[in-house]
Amino acid sequence: MSAIDFKDRVAIVTGAGGGLGRTYALELAARGAAVVVNDLGGRFDGSGSSHNMADQVVEEIRAAGGKAAANYDSVGTRAGGESIVQTALDNFGRIDIVINNAGHLRNAPFEDIDDEILDSLIDVHLKGAIYVTQPAYKVMKRQGYGRIVFASSAAGAFGNPQQAAYAAAKAGLLGVMHVLSLEGKEHGVLCNALLPVANSRMEAAMDPTQLQAFTAQYASFGDKLGTSYLPEFVTPLVVYLASETCTSTHAIYSAALGRYARAFIGVADGWTGPRDTPVTADELARHFQQIADVGQFSIPESLADEFSIIQRNIG
Repeated sequence: MSAIDFKDRVAIVTGAGGGLGRTYALELAARGAAVVVNDLGGRFDGSGSSHNMADQVVEEIRAAGGKAAANYDSVGTRAGGESIVQTALDNFGRIDIVINNAGHLRNAPFEDIDDEILDSLIDVHLKGAIYVTQPAYKVMKRQGYGRIVFASSAAGAFGNPQQAAYAAAKAGLLGVMHVLSLEGKEHGVLCNALLPVANSRMEAAMDPTQLQAFTAQYASFGDKLGTSYLPEFVTPLVVYLASETCTSTHAIYSAALGRYARAFIGVADGWTGPRDTPVTADELARHFQQIADVGQFSIPESLADEFSIIQRNIG
């Protein structure tokens, strides 16, 4: 198999001034992509702004002989999203890849989540990805080619204490990916979601008890952990999903501590009741063990596909 390269491809990486986004931008550029390095330059909680972070990554790329342009807009507004996409068009004339990585963290127990926390996380993670992807998708659709990666989170897919608002935004990205992958496939635009695990400055937002629990989990690996918690261990999967080599779409992939795996939403075969009379709650109770059993399951590709699965199970 030939090496994955991005010659003549243009990528947008949001939140690329540090952490995971920086490693994505550097690796894409090293493989030939022209990269729009977007970063508001704020703190991990979403406050503040600075041009320094984006500029430094652009300088790194250019110093290595690559092509890059900086953008400092917030993804959290429609105007910001459009400006990020326009930066790519103005500098490089096309858009082939969007990696929706921008985000921040505001942890709180569920009962303490206020509108400021909720709006801040929904605006950046969920709305932000839509605001950037929508104008980029229009370009990709005309081109007949595109690759879109949505950075979701295991917190949204599986749950994590004190991250209900963050999880809601990240789980919303899974829904966007599921739908856009269906709409984009016939136009050559493939979409996947990522569940990354890596150390970052966002850890500073964690409750001390929660951070202690993570530290203990890392310690339990002993010498088997190595340096697999670094962002560079997530980067290869993102680069692959953004490449022409990748033909996967409508899927969720986990990159955690050097382990790469597909994650998925499945539907158990369950129990099928009568067709003409609704069952009672008492009848469901009698069959609940079968309903909850996950020994046999399917992975629907759409709502219509779930209907087909139900029809097939009826026999």
